[in-house]
Amino acid sequence: MTQLKVKNSSPAIRFSRFPQASDLFSDFFDSVSNFDHSRNNSPAVNIIENDTEFRIEVAAPGLSRDNFKVNVDNDVITISGEKKTESEENEERFTRKEFSFTSFQRSFSIPEFIEHDGISANYVDGLMKITLPKQEEAKKKGPKEIKVS
Repeated sequence: MTQLKVKNSSPAIRFSRFPQASDLFSDFFDSVSNFDHSRNNSPAVNIIENDTEFRIEVAAPGLSRDNFKVNVDNDVITISGEKKTESEENEERFTRKEFSFTSFQRSFSIPEFIEHDGISANYVDGLMKITLPKQEEAKKKGPKEIKVS
């Protein structure tokens, strides 16, 4: 039995002698896949504070509000998202069926002065906004002059 060694690791180069295979394998290997462990699939997050609340903004385009779960347990808020897609192509000589699964989970410790019952979430145009209102005693009050006696 003869063993062949491939010097170039690019799938497109490896299958250049077989153009039909080249397209199929290039599509598979060159696309961003669920097996790409070199990338962090967590969405970008901004945390904004003002006098009355914290706001967490999660950039997650391509998802819908049904793809999200937001849970608060003790003083930890967990934001998770999951999307599954499946496509199938049937042509005369082949069937191509692909699955895609994307998920993420981010957890944040929240201060004890957050009003848990007032936490709300809204998803519009690829941006999830979670509002964490501060309890009344934690809100910044204007300057107060103290009389010296």
